[in-house]
Amino acid sequence: MAEFTMPSLGADMDEGTLQEWLVQPGDLVHKGDPVAVVETAKSAIEVECFATGRMGELLVEPGTTVPVGTPLALIEPTAEGAGKPRKTEDEPPVRPVPAPVPAPTAVQDRGHVEAGPLVRHLAEQTGVDLEAVQGSGPGGRLTRTDVEQAAAATTVAAQARVRATPLARRLAAELDIDLATVTGTGGGFAIRAADVRKAAPGPAAPPPRHAAAPGRSAHPPEDRTAAMRRAIAGLMTRANRDIPHYYLSTTIDMAPAMEWLHEHNRRIPVAERILPAALLLKAAALAAREVPSLNGFWADDHFTAGEGVHLGVAVSLRGGGLVAPALHDADALGLGELMTALKDLVARARTGRLRGSEVSDPTITVTNLGDQGVETVFGVIYPPQVALVGFGRIVDRPCAVDGLLGVRPVVTATLSADHRATDGAVGAHYLTAVDHLLRNPEQL
Repeated sequence: MAEFTMPSLGADMDEGTLQEWLVQPGDLVHKGDPVAVVETAKSAIEVECFATGRMGELLVEPGTTVPVGTPLALIEPTAEGAGKPRKTEDEPPVRPVPAPVPAPTAVQDRGHVEAGPLVRHLAEQTGVDLEAVQGSGPGGRLTRTDVEQAAAATTVAAQARVRATPLARRLAAELDIDLATVTGTGGGFAIRAADVRKAAPGPAAPPPRHAAAPGRSAHPPEDRTAAMRRAIAGLMTRANRDIPHYYLSTTIDMAPAMEWLHEHNRRIPVAERILPAALLLKAAALAAREVPSLNGFWADDHFTAGEGVHLGVAVSLRGGGLVAPALHDADALGLGELMTALKDLVARARTGRLRGSEVSDPTITVTNLGDQGVETVFGVIYPPQVALVGFGRIVDRPCAVDGLLGVRPVVTATLSADHRATDGAVGAHYLTAVDHLLRNPEQL
């Protein structure tokens, strides 16, 4: 029996709140399957299972805040592939067909039904079969109350058959939402709390208040944005204090890259077109592969190179705050694949659907503030990483090319690096590699 514990989802995380279970005891889970949603100071994150097995006892109730490392559930080991085989990628999803709703008070062969026109109209609106309802009025006549009770019983029966997490059911009850009308995005198309909030009319409903963890007083939760900014400030303060930063910058001629991008996008459908940000990210990833001493972690007084280039991408959240989830193996992605992955990552970051592996293992981070009008950005390294790359806005500037003065699109690329792991010569090598790649976009 193995323990599934509260994971560490970043250097600044000491505790987390179990927001929602995505599985139930007895469910077969595989390594990498999301099994729970954990809320940190920054965002809600889907946490993956670390092994294949069958879910045992769930030790922590949703809404409970516990320290990192606290056991959340038990996992019973099973042979790989036991139970129902997993769906392959090219198999279309098959939604379960709901069983017919049993009549709440079925009566065999009742013959003529005694009911007034208003009662019949109500039955038609609510989908109630009058022949299946026992009347409580004089002489067995059906009343409005009989129809309303039958409709309520049918709704309860339908709701009970819908596969949904406990938090989703509670939230649906609070918001008066029929779960049968909600499309589930969880395993086996189970409905999650995020699905219920998405289906709610008007502004998205706020997350439910969290219960106090054992041994902690039950105070109302603080403002999410304020908590996030405090967590970020605490981590950046520690990073500035403990990491000996050095900073470099260079101005890169983007004319070749922009010309190549224009021709590339002209030949493909609009939905598949690539933004300049994809070129910048791919160049940053390939340069990190060329200069591996900037791609990894500083811990226990030594540097450890990352296993692959997992590019952290700084994403500003709509409610305020910042997260930097990873584009895994970004150096190996084609530009089209990287663009698709970037759109998906940003969308999930802003809807609270990131995976635990995406926030815990970036090997180098890129911040691109060009869309905010900023021309130069010098970032603070996110520990335990040893480097952060910054890109500003692509702007037209007068410059000399081959002895002639002209106007060219340029971008300022910066590097913040940890002097314990590298020095300025290594940093200069990295920025030179980025420059070379962007001047030769066919290599991206």
